[in-house]
Amino acid sequence: MLLGTQKINTRGRLEIGGCDALELAEQFGTPLYVLDETALRLRCREYRTAFENLKPDTDIVYAGKAALNRALCQIIAEEGLGLDAASGGELYTALQAGFPPARIHLHGVYKTDAELQMAIEAGVGAIVVDNFEEIERLVNLLTSLPCAPSDGKASSNLPTTTARKADAEFPILLRIAPEVDAETHPLIRTGQRDSKFGFHLLNGDAYRAVERILGDPRLRLIGFHCHIGSQISDLSAFAAAVQAMATFAQSVQQRYGYVAPLLNIGGGLAVRYVPEDNPPAVKEYARTLVDALRAACRQYGFPEPALGVEPGRSLIAEAGITLYRVGAVKHVPHEHPDLPREYLIVDGGVSDNPRPQMYGARYTAVHVGRRAEPHTHPYRILGKHCETDPIIDCAMLPETRAGDVIALLTTGAYAYSMSSQYNRYPRPAMVAVRDGNARIIVERETYDDVLRNDR
Repeated sequence: MLLGTQKINTRGRLEIGGCDALELAEQFGTPLYVLDETALRLRCREYRTAFENLKPDTDIVYAGKAALNRALCQIIAEEGLGLDAASGGELYTALQAGFPPARIHLHGVYKTDAELQMAIEAGVGAIVVDNFEEIERLVNLLTSLPCAPSDGKASSNLPTTTARKADAEFPILLRIAPEVDAETHPLIRTGQRDSKFGFHLLNGDAYRAVERILGDPRLRLIGFHCHIGSQISDLSAFAAAVQAMATFAQSVQQRYGYVAPLLNIGGGLAVRYVPEDNPPAVKEYARTLVDALRAACRQYGFPEPALGVEPGRSLIAEAGITLYRVGAVKHVPHEHPDLPREYLIVDGGVSDNPRPQMYGARYTAVHVGRRAEPHTHPYRILGKHCETDPIIDCAMLPETRAGDVIALLTTGAYAYSMSSQYNRYPRPAMVAVRDGNARIIVERETYDDVLRNDR
């Protein structure tokens, strides 16, 4: 579980991005999110290479919900990927970071009028439409918004962009619930029959949505979108999603004469959280999607569309670690056969990473200062919040004392983005490390930040 640029340095400590992790903890404090910038950039390039070698017209769009801030937007833009914004806040962050609007997709099961208006005025590459009410609100906004002013700038206070022309068709992707029940945690399955996301096939909503969009001159349907879930290792589930989407596209062509130029299959590829995890390689994932798409197109005599993918977790998860300082070691006289009796209480927990409580997420911990020593002593690691917030129920470490620093691996996705101020704890800082240099990309919050919006 030495991921990305992680290694054991000559002092027997954990090193990441050429930086001694214990020194990072001393310099920036804990808890601390650490981003391995080189690992993230290499993963972006791995995705691009895997798909470019098989299907050059694949659109790779980073799912910003996994983790997003201005620095991350800039890294993703520099690596040539698009960006999936799942909210107005994510969209605003991307625009403030200078991310090219034409490479942004706006997602969300319920987009407010303000979010839709921001996307329209910014000129995003597509809005992924999720329900009929959204179509009507979008059309109303497109009808009522003023055309571009004479200086060609957007009419709001957004960063400099080109405003939409009043008579232009706005690009739309239609989100479909593909009836694929992926094998993953129920709370991160999104393509099954009872999903809240997208237009369903069985009740005919997907076809009615196509009719509505094709019949409106203000909208331009650029393809279909689906997403079946997250942390998926079974490649056959992705192949089933491709088949379902191609079948739907072929049926739409027969009914309406519309040939979809793009099928976006979403993301969801699994990553390594514990040593026994063995997720598929990116090149296997790419081969599965491309082969499934081409087989379906041959089956239906359907012209091969461009392919879209939206990796989030699989781009950034393994590039992140979280550093914690142990505040107390407790010897607890319980009789549970599967739990260690020695508890480590650390200076973080559910407020900086709620995934263990939300999903029963599993992680690997290592001792930062004695990384080279055998990790053979069992501990239960818990946070400091006012509830039982286990981080790892059984972590193997060297003998650990109060004041030691431990690292939780594979926290690049959905830790920072799901963090909160529970118990009024300020959120941690984030540093990006690369070639021996560390830079703060998110400042540590203060108690004044916690109080900032109180009245």
